Amino acid sequence: MGIGLSAVSIAKLGVSREAFQGKRVGIIGLDTSHSVAFTKAMNAPGADTKLKGYKVVAAYPYGSKTIESSAKRIPGYVEEVKNFGVMITDSITALLEQVDVVLLETNDGRLHLEQVLPVFKAGKRVFIDKPIAASLADTKAIFAAARQYNVPTFSSSSLRYIENIPNLASGKAIGAITGVDAFAPATLESTHPDLFWYGIHGVELLYALLGTGCNEVRRVYGEGTDIVVGTWSDGRVGIFRGIRQGKGGFGGMAYGTDGQQALGTYGGYLPLLYRVVEFFDTGSVPVSPEETTELVAFMEAADESKRRGGAAVSIKELLKV
Repeated sequence: MGIGLSAVSIAKLGVSREAFQGKRVGIIGLDTSHSVAFTKAMNAPGADTKLKGYKVVAAYPYGSKTIESSAKRIPGYVEEVKNFGVMITDSITALLEQVDVVLLETNDGRLHLEQVLPVFKAGKRVFIDKPIAASLADTKAIFAAARQYNVPTFSSSSLRYIENIPNLASGKAIGAITGVDAFAPATLESTHPDLFWYGIHGVELLYALLGTGCNEVRRVYGEGTDIVVGTWSDGRVGIFRGIRQGKGGFGGMAYGTDGQQALGTYGGYLPLLYRVVEFFDTGSVPVSPEETTELVAFMEAADESKRRGGAAVSIKELLKV
């Protein structure tokens, strides 16, 4: 059963009780390194002022119980966040009594719909880490519930905010974007459609610069490599290379009306966290439900193309279902 924050916990956080008003962050899922990284950033002494005083005060550890690579992390991550003054609760209900906003971090996307519903019902803004869900159907259901309870939410990979993305997206760097090539690791997990588990990072890079409007997807699958080609309705092309053999990494190249430029290097979680706390403050989502839904449809289309031997799959047809 959850209890109120102790004086010891508050002392560890280094702020007054009054400073918590509206800034208390709860985490659902301590089965991912993201939970620890976000806690360290927010709860560190002298935390970045752009994080606006938000502090992680409570966490519900579960989290995947069936994906071994995730579940085995939980005990260690529980101890790590406790060192930052975080209270551990035994239920999402108990967590919601202690917090103002939520980070849904559970690594298992299959659990996200079930876990986010009580958050929506409690009227608390929530960021849902990637993947937003393990299926297009659950993604649609999550956004439908958000509309029903009038609670804003968004989902994003931190790769969306890689080094050069903001300038490229604004058109200041190389003019209007005409195409993007992106690469990222594409580790597979049997419980999730192929790209949902890790390839999603590279797909986010495509959507960060090309936006919505992908018409069809083709995929060439190999044991060590995926090549996924999306054709947008205006003729632009986005290509994702998923790496499973040799050294991995994140990056790519953008093509514009005025030239070409590399996407740059990955700069960690802070750029994403800045957007998350701005969302907590304002309720304005930096990534629209429509874009996230199409991004998920892109990944499902890639799986369907694989089943069809690389044939083109219409995203519009998937979105109608």
